[in-house]
Amino acid sequence: MIINKYDDGVLSEAFGIDMSSIEGLGVGAGWGRVAPGRSSTSHQHDETEFFVIVQGRGEFVIDGRRHPAEPGTVALFEPFESHVLENTGDTDIVFLTQYWRDAGRAVLSAGSAERKGHGERPVFVFSTPPTPNGDLHLGHLSGPYLGADAYVRFQRMNGAQAWHLTGSDDFQSYVPAAAQREGREPAETAAHYSAEIAATLRLLDVPLDQYTVTNDDASYPDGLREFFSRLVASGSVTATEGEALHDAETGQYLYEVDVKGGCPTCSHGTSGNICEECGEPNVVTDLQEPVSTVSDTAPRKGTVTRFSLPLHEFRDTLEDHHRVGRVPARLRELAHRLFARPRLDIPVTHPSSWGVPPAEREGDGQVIWVWPEMSYGFLHGIQELGSRLDRGWKAADPGQDWKIVHFFGYDNSFYHSVLYPVLYKLAFPEWAPDIDYHVNEFYLLEGSKFSTSRRHAVWGKEILGPDSVDAVRYFLSRTRPEGERTDFRMATYETALQDTLIGTWQAWLNDLGSRIGTAYDGAVPDAGTWTPEQSAFLGRLSTRLTALTGALGPDAFSLRQAAAELDGIVEDTVAFSRRESLLAKTDAWHSEARTAVALELAAARLLAHGAAPVMPRFAARLAEALGLPEPGTWPETVELVAPGTRVRLADAVFFRPTGETSPEPAAGPALLPWLADTVKTVLQLPADEPVAERTLLSLGAGSLAAVTVQYQILEQLDVDLPVDELLGDHDLTALARLLEERAEPAAVSLITEAAQQ
Repeated sequence: MIINKYDDGVLSEAFGIDMSSIEGLGVGAGWGRVAPGRSSTSHQHDETEFFVIVQGRGEFVIDGRRHPAEPGTVALFEPFESHVLENTGDTDIVFLTQYWRDAGRAVLSAGSAERKGHGERPVFVFSTPPTPNGDLHLGHLSGPYLGADAYVRFQRMNGAQAWHLTGSDDFQSYVPAAAQREGREPAETAAHYSAEIAATLRLLDVPLDQYTVTNDDASYPDGLREFFSRLVASGSVTATEGEALHDAETGQYLYEVDVKGGCPTCSHGTSGNICEECGEPNVVTDLQEPVSTVSDTAPRKGTVTRFSLPLHEFRDTLEDHHRVGRVPARLRELAHRLFARPRLDIPVTHPSSWGVPPAEREGDGQVIWVWPEMSYGFLHGIQELGSRLDRGWKAADPGQDWKIVHFFGYDNSFYHSVLYPVLYKLAFPEWAPDIDYHVNEFYLLEGSKFSTSRRHAVWGKEILGPDSVDAVRYFLSRTRPEGERTDFRMATYETALQDTLIGTWQAWLNDLGSRIGTAYDGAVPDAGTWTPEQSAFLGRLSTRLTALTGALGPDAFSLRQAAAELDGIVEDTVAFSRRESLLAKTDAWHSEARTAVALELAAARLLAHGAAPVMPRFAARLAEALGLPEPGTWPETVELVAPGTRVRLADAVFFRPTGETSPEPAAGPALLPWLADTVKTVLQLPADEPVAERTLLSLGAGSLAAVTVQYQILEQLDVDLPVDELLGDHDLTALARLLEERAEPAAVSLITEAAQQ
């Protein structure tokens, strides 16, 4: 018999709280205590563990979800579930814990879609707001923007409330530099390139749920100033006099684009404030052999008073944060290097006329530095999205249930994964942000960095179009710089298009359609007798689905792996088809031949669903050719296509050679022009804004706007289209088609005739 009693005299610190062990139970066990106002550090492990609350009250935070903790509560944590116990009361929480290893349970939990799902939590997925000093090239598009889009599409197919947010980072110092080169005002330059960037993202089939233009948002400056004042009120961000560099001829204060030199850490050439090579920040005065880009001379040193943050004081804050969400080792290693420095004082304001001045008197003549500003910009974007969706999200009161996901390039790693968590802790001490980070390396062009100045770039608008977008998205995914720098080569892209997408994918699908047309009159055959090889192939497809699900999931997200699995589905099926074709026309094996064709169609169906996050147009066209609706739900298993379904694969064109364009599309629904004009009027969009292939939600419509459109439809067509349907996945073309199906022909004629007059 073993009797053990709680004894606070033998407790010692572990996981941020007080713990003691109980020996002899056959499993790990112990007592724990959480003092009022304290919480355990977030952690996850391969053991199964449970807590029994004996005394006190608080909350469990399990993978970001909150649950009450009170006497008599038992909480079991599956392997790899992050868990925290917070004391929200005024007395100690005392609990008993037991934990043990179960290898099978750990493997199941590691691959559990339910564990990795977000449930009812709102998921805000951010791609780094681009600087509007130029348009987007493939180096930009391959990383944050394509990554965030595919991530959101996959999450939505799995039932998550996920949104893609970004914006125009107008107040970067690179904007006035570009404006000076082009002979324009900074605001004009920002507005011009912001519009160009948004148009390029549309060409990439990246619909945005929130696009914040910081210099064109009336509520943005005051919200930013309020956020900055919170930082100052924390006592950690103070006005401090320090060294600075000035141009030797003009006396201009130098930072970012205005100065260059050697990185103080790795000696690589860099501009002021951040090194793109090693990812570490500099404070300009520590640059090796600095040169002013204003006059091309060595600058002179002076002093200036700026608001500054002693970042080195927040090592523990950052380590706690990095234990909550997905933080790749690359980012944790960067943080380790930074906090090895004895001091790291980061200026958060700079003397400038371009940007938002702080409200504080000490900030006269300065602006809030755009990189700390961006930490507020993300919260502002959530607030703006919430106002359109009639959700109560506030930038000044971030929600504990928010799941935030960041996609960015490695050169932005310091800001996103080190600086911003500290700023959030200072501004909102009670908020524990749950943030996942997805980082990409540089994407090279023909072996060298993309460069606008050297005209060494492939711009999005040069290569993207309705007939090429799927091929570009595929190739960028297949070669995406994940964990290492990769290279875009036009010849390699053309080879992938001709040999893989046209020569293998499309050739197989067309051939499959021809065989179905010849042998089964264009209708899907029912599976007959199964051979061992055929059941093994079904298992192989199931393995591909599992791997593809993992590659697009939040923990192991990798578009390179996802594209490889899509290739694998096709390669496996082509090889299977080649083997099975040996007996396809032999009467004695007719039943087995039907099974083989049914399995090929199952593979095509899996390809359509699996490609939807990566190549949405191709996925929709393939599903249509298979007689299926557009993929909207992620498959849980490999399914056969229903027998008797008519397929149109034989002549289907999914990919075209570069330079070859598709025939002019058939006229859209007759109601599309009227619906498009109605939506543009309600949302106050420009008359030339392309809207036919966009959803109301992606155009910025919230519930109130949708109700207004709903009223116009009801009044003009006598069709009551629910708001949920209006704000669903249908683009305006599909909505117009629905209206034509449900409205009286006379009402449709009246509207179309009026539009033609």
